[in-house]
Amino acid sequence: MTVSPSIPLTGRRVLVVEDEALVSMLLEDMLGDLGCEVLGPLMRIDDAMAFIMEPGVRIDVAILDVNVAGERSFGVAEALLAQGVPFVLSTGYDDAGIDERWREGPILRKPFLASQLESVLREAIGRTPTL
Repeated sequence: MTVSPSIPLTGRRVLVVEDEALVSMLLEDMLGDLGCEVLGPLMRIDDAMAFIMEPGVRIDVAILDVNVAGERSFGVAEALLAQGVPFVLSTGYDDAGIDERWREGPILRKPFLASQLESVLREAIGRTPTL
């Protein structure tokens, strides 16, 4: 997919669901450099589900670690999809670690560079989430 550099990231509210402290700190720094507002990071699936279900919470895009403390984040992806919120799956695994349904979506492979994060965020935002 061609990613438009014209999709703005400044001011975007980005939910981060990541259980590795160093990775979440890296994401926070990189997202801050892109002008994004970081929501989280949330380090547990149940915390992420509770957060996105809160009335009035605005999430522009989310970054979901595939494996959060031993739990898969695909339920969070489903909930975001139901709300029309785009998301990126983040993983150090190959495609075998990702449910087939999600393999065509934006995926951020660990380790990653700031330029890769920027590109995958623009890709996610440029897509129309569908069930």
